[in-house]
Amino acid sequence: MGVYLNPGNEGFKKAVSSKIYVDKTLLIQYTNECLNTEQAYLCVSRPRRFGKSVTANMLAAYYAKGTESDALFKRLGIAACSTYRTHLNQYHVIFLNMQEFMSNSENTVQMLQLVKKSVLWDLLEEYPNLRYFDTNNLVRTLHDVYRFTKIPFVFIIDEWDCIFREKKECQKEQRQYLDFLRLLLKDQAYVALAYMTGILPIKKYGTHSALNMFDEYSMTNPENFAEFAGFTEDEVKALCRQYQMDFEVARQWYDGYSFEKCRHIYSPRSVVRAMLSGRFDSYWSQTETFDALKTYLLMNFHGLRDDVTRLLAGEQVKIDISSFSNDMTTFHTADDVLTLLVHLGYLAYDFDTKKVWIPNSEVAGVFATAVRTAGWDVVAKAIERSEYLLQAIWNQDMEKVAKGMEQAHLETSILAYNDENSLSCTIALALFSAREYYFTVRELPAGKGFSDIVYIPRKNHLDKPALVVELKWNQDAKGAIAQIKEKRYPDSIASYNGKVLLTGISYDKKTKKHYCEIEVFDTKRISRCN
Repeated sequence: MGVYLNPGNEGFKKAVSSKIYVDKTLLIQYTNECLNTEQAYLCVSRPRRFGKSVTANMLAAYYAKGTESDALFKRLGIAACSTYRTHLNQYHVIFLNMQEFMSNSENTVQMLQLVKKSVLWDLLEEYPNLRYFDTNNLVRTLHDVYRFTKIPFVFIIDEWDCIFREKKECQKEQRQYLDFLRLLLKDQAYVALAYMTGILPIKKYGTHSALNMFDEYSMTNPENFAEFAGFTEDEVKALCRQYQMDFEVARQWYDGYSFEKCRHIYSPRSVVRAMLSGRFDSYWSQTETFDALKTYLLMNFHGLRDDVTRLLAGEQVKIDISSFSNDMTTFHTADDVLTLLVHLGYLAYDFDTKKVWIPNSEVAGVFATAVRTAGWDVVAKAIERSEYLLQAIWNQDMEKVAKGMEQAHLETSILAYNDENSLSCTIALALFSAREYYFTVRELPAGKGFSDIVYIPRKNHLDKPALVVELKWNQDAKGAIAQIKEKRYPDSIASYNGKVLLTGISYDKKTKKHYCEIEVFDTKRISRCN
């Protein structure tokens, strides 16, 4: 057992022994299917603190020879699979954390020399008596070990993309690194499986990738790895029951990433910290400053500020991810910036609709802070005033609401001014703080039509009234209230048992003056929750 060759199972043992461990070992069932096949090259990218290193340690503990890991796995999900014992501790594992090597090197050449020297040291210590062609040549030495032992290698490379994140401008060094990985892994008979994990997908140069043998599973399309990208809803529900935490609040804070094969994925770091501390807070965002997000928001691409404003207002924005170069410096359009934010975890992405959105309250708070410090004064002020405006609605102070909406509309309108969509976006941004108290639904199906925005109180804020908001231009606000009633919009929240405020907002196309009418809906018509 060496440092990088068959490093043992201590890393995974720590994870399993932790106060909270969520069993993700069924991922091994899929990697077992990929062993010694054309699908043996896997690059799985996720945001920081989404369990990448735990997974890497798990794979090393399962596959590595020279250690007995049955005691760790026999009570976990993988133990029930037919391939469990077939592959348990049957391979030479080479486990490399590239961040470690880069931190101990001044440049990429030194880093790669350190990698080669370190792995060779372990190989020659494990097999000192073999006949080697060149003990300074890593690839040839791997061939020699495989030829004599007939035991193939499983390569696990954690933080594989660190050079692209920390040496953003060094394209020559990036190419040297990719060439090293290609020579080490591509078309080599000694490779049974290569599993790389990081934040970014594989770097593309032009239309080609230096590592085109890899299948990629990322936050834009994780495919079979969707349920392993974070915690699933059932897993979070189980933790909430165990720690007596409110699941609905956990959903508000940490849900929002959605994939075809798993519609609700939660940030693992945040959920674990919330359960252990007994308090919901922004834990994932504490691991990196908002300056990282601010850097990308300040990029002067056409449409980027408008798109971010829409996202802050709770809208979804369609993007094209195809031109993204999978690095942190090559940007051609606003879509490239937003695609990077998907991979970093700041945005969620739907593969079918091609739309992005801010996933949850935790990340929305990071966006609000980044916008404020980025000098987006107009948007920042609208967010800061949102609590005041929300309070005015609760107090049914129609004059204050109309004045506040008028100011927000004049300052933050990002579409044609005389357009209901523009007003809808502006209202949602002006009521940004409502995220803390409400589930917000845009164009909720209701009765005979659609209401523009419905705010349904969260479980922990049932003392707040539900809001049904109708938005109109060139009509009076009373007409908006009448339309709410005529279309039977309140039927859409019939399961809510509490006060409902029907809020009609309109403005005059010529004068730009805004009007507001607020009416309390007859709560006797609303049935109790089941």
